[in-house]
Amino acid sequence: MKGITVLGSTGSIGVSTLDVIARHPGRYRVVALSANTQVERMTAQCLATRPEFAVMVDEDAAAQLAERLRGPAPEVQVLAGLAGLERVASLPQTDHVMAAIVGAAGLKPTLAAARAGKRVLLANKEALVMSGRLFMDEVRRSGAELLPIDSEHNAVFQCMPPDFGRGLAEVGVRRILLTASGGPFRDAPLAALADVTPEQAVAHPNWSMGRKISVDSATMMNKGLEVIEACWLFDTDPAHIQVVLHPQSVVHSMVEYVDGSVLAQLGNPDMRTPIAHALAWPERIASGVASLDFFALSHLDFRAPDLARFPCLRLAVAAMEAGGTAPAVLNAANEIAVDAFLNGRVRFTDIPAIIEASLAAVARSEADTLEQILAADVAARDAAVRLVEKASR
Repeated sequence: MKGITVLGSTGSIGVSTLDVIARHPGRYRVVALSANTQVERMTAQCLATRPEFAVMVDEDAAAQLAERLRGPAPEVQVLAGLAGLERVASLPQTDHVMAAIVGAAGLKPTLAAARAGKRVLLANKEALVMSGRLFMDEVRRSGAELLPIDSEHNAVFQCMPPDFGRGLAEVGVRRILLTASGGPFRDAPLAALADVTPEQAVAHPNWSMGRKISVDSATMMNKGLEVIEACWLFDTDPAHIQVVLHPQSVVHSMVEYVDGSVLAQLGNPDMRTPIAHALAWPERIASGVASLDFFALSHLDFRAPDLARFPCLRLAVAAMEAGGTAPAVLNAANEIAVDAFLNGRVRFTDIPAIIEASLAAVARSEADTLEQILAADVAARDAAVRLVEKASR
């Protein structure tokens, strides 16, 4: 029995993870769950899985959860705050940690899991975007296993040779091709983007995701963050990564080799596939995902992304090339801008403008320590908040 901690259990990735785990009761047991404020959903999850620990980041939510579990599940120990997250990420009885907390809030507990030598199932992009070198150094030092959950990175991982850690050139890889659906506005008139509503932006055509990630998909910042993440996961640079628009989301990504071969991973757009792969790797287990019906596929389309339509992709690549704390600034400014858009304070087209202005306003430094990274994160948020206030007047 493998012990599993799910960081961000009430989100879409967390719910899918618990679905896969429930299909294999003799193989996995839930040690700990965590959420931010969703007390009702966390209560139901605790009653269904009976974890040893449940963590609510919000103190009031933790108190409410403890009261709700007092009678029906008194054995569940309720913790609160960041310290609780870091504790359950490094418990000795935990073998695998699903890192699915959205945003910079997931950085410290994910780092704690890496330092503790766990198998880290990485669905939190920000851990690598903000602190790529620091995070990968911790993985190597502790002997942790790092397995990507993003459908694109998981696809790349599946298409790589087992010894890709020797270097992509050494194993004959020419480049990585990351596919992207293009979101709901890939064909919309550019002039219409300024009037996009939050409801339109979160209506992803293929995937079921949270609101913030759905907006990131609509701007293609999600793909930009994935380029940064891929650079760290596969020890490469943006010059060896090509983003490919693929509206059907059937080919999840590809790897091109120097002999001209291109290996692709295909499947229905369901996050339970990469979750099951990472949980059981190097074995395979049932995920509950339906078989891909090739006879129902009329065609598969591929085209280059339009950087005029998706400036966030350009900004992310530039931040990775700049290095240091630039990706952390990019990420923080994006979180502030997206939140402002979802709350009706700025327009959809203001998001990349706020990010670009924040990158210009915050001085880049090295990202050798967590303190440097977090300082850049704070500075970027302050700059972005001021820019949001200016844009919303």
